[in-house]
Amino acid sequence: MFDQIPSFETLHAYIFDAERIPFAVLAIVLVHLIGVITGPRAGNANPMVWIWIDSLFGWLGDRLDKKQRKKADLAFRGFIIMAVVLVLFILFGEVCEYLTGRYEYYGLVQAVLIALALSGGGVYFVLLRLYFALEKREELLKGAYYGVARTSRINLNTTDDYGITRVGMAMAARSFDKGIVAPVFWYLVGGFTGLFAYSAIAALAWRFGKDGFSKGFGDVPLAIEKLLGVVPSLLATVLICMASIFTPTANILKSITSWWGKGAPYAQGGHPVTAMAWTLNVTLGGPVKDLSGSTVKLDWVGPKGATAKIDHGHLRRALYINLMAQLLFIVTLLGAYIWSSYLLP
Repeated sequence: MFDQIPSFETLHAYIFDAERIPFAVLAIVLVHLIGVITGPRAGNANPMVWIWIDSLFGWLGDRLDKKQRKKADLAFRGFIIMAVVLVLFILFGEVCEYLTGRYEYYGLVQAVLIALALSGGGVYFVLLRLYFALEKREELLKGAYYGVARTSRINLNTTDDYGITRVGMAMAARSFDKGIVAPVFWYLVGGFTGLFAYSAIAALAWRFGKDGFSKGFGDVPLAIEKLLGVVPSLLATVLICMASIFTPTANILKSITSWWGKGAPYAQGGHPVTAMAWTLNVTLGGPVKDLSGSTVKLDWVGPKGATAKIDHGHLRRALYINLMAQLLFIVTLLGAYIWSSYLLP
């Protein structure tokens, strides 16, 4: 009986399937290359699955999310929408499992399907355009604001350049957490079913959660996403902290201190956004309005005395941290794959 108890070295085999790691790494590379070359679809740099859900169910959710109704009624309506979307994308995950079993093409089919739930190059595309727009203040680059607004669901016309920069920096951290680390984590644990189930819930939390200021309609997706996303979020935070070692002017000690400092609530980006603020010694957050016109009073997050009047130079460093965190995540995945190949028969 005791022979069946897994050792510490092989325990990971009971948590995730290491054979999926190469496909996940290939998907990350693909989504970055394609996104940087083509830019985001319709100005939205979020994962393709999120865009599908926004297009198919966004209008319906907006009609059902009536502010005059009681919170319990709105929460129930949000739950029904979530249940429908979740069933559809679990079925989609099963179809993907079938397709990858039938068509291999050296793992390319599997990688492309995984990439549907990831964000990457499109985020760099819109944030780099934002950086150049803030640096040069050219009207020709005004489209950069549209991409950031669509991706973050924040109306940038209601804030100044400092506020726009804060939104962009927070977006860099949040997209890494929810668009790369969390979906890959659930793909390794649950295959395509886990991948698309998580992505569907994360998309609804993004679309209707209002960063935790929902009147009830987005409460259930937010709660479920937090349950599923808390472990990947901690992993993303560790990687952001490690990335600060390789980033000019970033402070690794402050990034570690951020774990015990005043942090952003989970629905507002949580530990990853907090680590980004602390390691660059800036203050992120502040009140904004979302695309529906609702006021979203984001918490101010950062070390004591840090300025909220930040410019494009801070955005550049946030992008650098994001890039280094991506590379560290890929190295971590490959290290886990090599480790498992040596330890497992």
